Parts: sequence; structure tokens; C-alpha cells
Amino acid sequence: MKNKRILPPTYLFTTIALMVLLHWFVPILIFASYPWNLLGLIPLTAGTVLNLFANAALKNKHTTVKPFQKSTALITTGVYPISRHPMYLGMILILLGLAILMGSVSPLMVIPVFGVMLERIFISSEEGMLGEQFGAAWSSYKHRVRKWI
Repeated sequence: MKNKRILPPTYLFTTIALMVLLHWFVPILIFASYPWNLLGLIPLTAGTVLNLFANAALKNKHTTVKPFQKSTALITTGVYPISRHPMYLGMILILLGLAILMGSVSPLMVIPVFGVMLERIFISSEEGMLGEQFGAAWSSYKHRVRKWI
């Protein structure tokens, strides 16, 4: 049996569940109520669109969207000049938007932890694999484009 790894969407949905639980049971300082909490729709929408465009770019070049799998193409166009990891950035924006929609501080506290988990579990190994696979092209891209934004 192959070693199955937990993929980023599982971490995202688990984090969303944790944020909702924290908001319901430990709503530290309400900072945005209706209608101001609706401003959360902006990062939520931006994150969703960013993920959709990044996913489409990967699919268009017939390369994997799954971490830990070998990429067949280095994508540097579309949303990839904005961030080396636009899907992870999109996830952070989705979480930020949801936290603002909830309107309490407690869901916001989870977002940095999620970012650190992405860095340690996925980003560091992905960047190593891309460096091995694409060499100088990756190095050039890495120096031109920031990891997050």
C-alpha cells in the first residue's frame, strides 16, 4: 500500500472547521458586524479566483497540481508572476475572508498557523523539487517572484 499524504485542501477545510468552532465557542473580540463583515467577501472571492486561475494554468500545461509529485512544467505566467505559490496564497485569502465574515478575532489567530503549516509541510519540499527539476529556470524565477506576494 502506498503512503498517502494529506493534501492541502484537507488542511484548508480542517482549518475552516476550526475557525468556525473558535468563532462559535470562543469569540474573542467581535471586530466586524453586519454590514462591515461583508468586506470579507473581497479576500474570499480573490482567493477563490486566484486558486481557480492557478489550477487552470497547471492543468493547461498538463502538470500536476498535487504536492510531492514531479512537475512536468514550470509555470511562470498568468497568476504565477504574482506569487510562486498562488494556490496557497489563495487559501490564505479564503481563510482571511471567512474570518472577516465571522467578525471575531479568534478565527484570525488560526491563519498564521495555517501559513506556517503550508511552509513546513508543502512549500519547502515543493521548492526543492522544482529546483532539482528546473535548475537555472527555477532559480531565475525564484529570484524574480516572491514566495507569497
